[in-house]
Amino acid sequence: MSKQLEDRDAYAVLRVRDFRWFVAARFALTFGIRMQSVIVGWQVYELTHDPLSLGLVGLAEALPFFSISLFGGHVADIVSRKKIILSASSVYFVCAMALLLVSTKLDWLLSMNGVMPIYAIIFVTGLARGFLSPSQGAFMAQLVPRELYGNASTWSSVAWQLADVIGPATGGLIYGFSGVGSAYSVVVASTLIGVSCYAVVRKKPVPERRERGPIFRSLSGGLRFVFRDQVILGAITLDMFAVLFGGAVAVLPVFADQVLRTGAKGLGLLRAAPAVGSVAMSLFQAHYPFFKRAGRNLLICVFGFGIAIIAFALSTNFYLSLIILMVSGMFDNVSVVIRNTIIQLHTPDDMRGRVAAVNGIFIGSSNELGAFESGLAARLIGLVPSVVFGGTMALLVVGGVRKYAPKLRALQL
Repeated sequence: MSKQLEDRDAYAVLRVRDFRWFVAARFALTFGIRMQSVIVGWQVYELTHDPLSLGLVGLAEALPFFSISLFGGHVADIVSRKKIILSASSVYFVCAMALLLVSTKLDWLLSMNGVMPIYAIIFVTGLARGFLSPSQGAFMAQLVPRELYGNASTWSSVAWQLADVIGPATGGLIYGFSGVGSAYSVVVASTLIGVSCYAVVRKKPVPERRERGPIFRSLSGGLRFVFRDQVILGAITLDMFAVLFGGAVAVLPVFADQVLRTGAKGLGLLRAAPAVGSVAMSLFQAHYPFFKRAGRNLLICVFGFGIAIIAFALSTNFYLSLIILMVSGMFDNVSVVIRNTIIQLHTPDDMRGRVAAVNGIFIGSSNELGAFESGLAARLIGLVPSVVFGGTMALLVVGGVRKYAPKLRALQL
């Protein structure tokens, strides 16, 4: 198949055997993780009735992830990436089992210690994520030819977002109808399937390193590379601050309880709504990518994301809120695909782990730190004003990046 034909074929990358198993594994593991996030959020809120406690769930994962991620990226560039992925995803499986036991057979731990056992387990998942995240991004680039990086980013996003649709909705519905034990049991099964699918992907060689030096120089290599590249730095910064200030996911349990009054079942649908929009946009992008004038499109979509977050904060109608969250997911998906494609195309193979780690620190931890910010802001200034403030800050970030990153603004892929 010629390169020109592959570029026009929206399904070209799905014909790569190892990529298919990789996407299946990512879907199963993400399904379990996203389902678990809704279960944990509602369980913690039921136990505490405190929005700040929801923010602390995010902080419990962000702190270890932030602390270990650079080292995880370094390891991903010198050790088999498949081995790292299998080990880290197995830790997720063990943590899912621990949450199931703590919530059922060992529930006396929660009676004696409140939500601290849950925070402790989430802390361990943060450590696992610090190794899994950079290894996944680096490993995917080894599975497909370079001309299919954009196509691979799109379909990987489809798998992730589809899991982000089904996982939260499933978690909320099973929790609401069958209880916490049944919900965590499904998480355990899903993470086990993810580990099994990763095991089927064939091992790839460790990339030959172009330069060697002390470990601290290696750890900082990803940071130096990113800060020297205005396009990568601008794209990562844009997403980081938009997510940090514009995310309303952490306080969705409070919206479901106090504003929209839908309970756990409605929470699952609210949590899934952004991913519904993302899946729809991913499928559209597979056929009609936004790579022409990519920089401009990136700025427009993050601006639209901020507007959607403000609109959600002001909505008091459940169905309108669902639609707004879906629109926010559509805007967010465009920025995710463009950013991931930029990183894959601009990064040498022997630095993919470290650059992916920096990307994870900027973007991944901003989800959890954003959750903490949302919970804290909701406590200090009120639920609705805190989300309006976050959306407004996202708009200001777009203006700043547009001014100070002209290469990103002019980027075409």
